[in-house]
Amino acid sequence: MDIYEINKLPELLKKTDYQGRGIIIGATPDGKKAAAAYFIMGRSANSRNRVFVEKKSPVASEKDPEVFTEPFDASKVEDPSLIIYAAIRQYQNKLIVTNGDQTDTIYDGLASGKSFAESLEVRRFEPDAPNLTPRISGMLTFKGAPFSSKGQMLREAGNFSYQMSILKSIDPEGSDCARYTFSYPAKPGLGHFIHTYVENGNPLPTFQGEPERVTIANDIDEFAAQIWNNLDAANGISLYVRFVDLETGKAENRLFNRNK
Repeated sequence: MDIYEINKLPELLKKTDYQGRGIIIGATPDGKKAAAAYFIMGRSANSRNRVFVEKKSPVASEKDPEVFTEPFDASKVEDPSLIIYAAIRQYQNKLIVTNGDQTDTIYDGLASGKSFAESLEVRRFEPDAPNLTPRISGMLTFKGAPFSSKGQMLREAGNFSYQMSILKSIDPEGSDCARYTFSYPAKPGLGHFIHTYVENGNPLPTFQGEPERVTIANDIDEFAAQIWNNLDAANGISLYVRFVDLETGKAENRLFNRNK
């Protein structure tokens, strides 16, 4: 067994028809860009009734858009509490991506001087028994000066790190929360993939072990296609991909919605 094997992302995605929600973070093979992706899948009509939308950040210095889930058809929303949230936000030199409203919890925690892990100590898995869906989160930290005089984020080439977290039930009854945080230095061509479920089922079996080691492509369109084209056609709902140039700080984004 090769514990350092890097899985080909398309093959990993095709192994099951339902990973739930997934976060992928890593560095391109040429070491020039940071990559972050978030996708959502859905089995119920309520879960499938969603789209990703970009919105301008209310913070003047944050130039890159924030990403939100919104209902595709507002008249069909059954329960908005777990499906409508900010998925991607930026705080200074940190990019936050999560599968729920803990995005705001992390943002507020950072603003008050807390770390990524400390911010999540007040949160737990989702109250959706019997699935008890884990909360998954990621954060990229770009080293170097947070902003130039023009308000652009500055990153040192190849110099960023990232963290991932999963908050999951410790037992089938949901009696308490187990918390796992993983920290990674950026390495060219290497990414990590964490998702809410191992596979389809009833109840859904939650993610196990460390985030999976996966390939990252140099080109954002190639990388996005590797994800979007290999999500189950019936269950895949939305995908958002962001590449950040580590020399210039420029962000490039791709957004996919099944509902149009």
